[in-house]
Amino acid sequence: MVPTNENSLIKTLSLPLYQSRGWMKLIGVLMILYGAMVALSIIGIIVAWLPIWMGILLFQTASAAETAQINDSADELLMALKRLKTYFTIMGVLTLIGLIFALLGLFAGMGGMFIGGGGHMGWGM
Repeated sequence: MVPTNENSLIKTLSLPLYQSRGWMKLIGVLMILYGAMVALSIIGIIVAWLPIWMGILLFQTASAAETAQINDSADELLMALKRLKTYFTIMGVLTLIGLIFALLGLFAGMGGMFIGGGGHMGWGM
């Protein structure tokens, strides 16, 4: 889509974010609620700030994209993209950490299975 006189470059570039602002706000609110529920547990209170922060970032991204689209603001579009970058950076690090812990758990479980079952020929013997 090439910008015309009525449709500036900022409006064109911010359109996909603007169109998805409802979903970003919904996911942002759900992440904030999830973080609040996680905070109710003793261990969860340590990590509850992460989903809350990510939810706030998504909500701010949606608001900045909306402002960029309505006001034709390059600064707001840049702010929306920076916040989205931060969101995906956090999500990527958390996903990587989760995968590492899953693999460690898998290997620990397999190791426990081999160590605990060593030498037995059958069940209940």
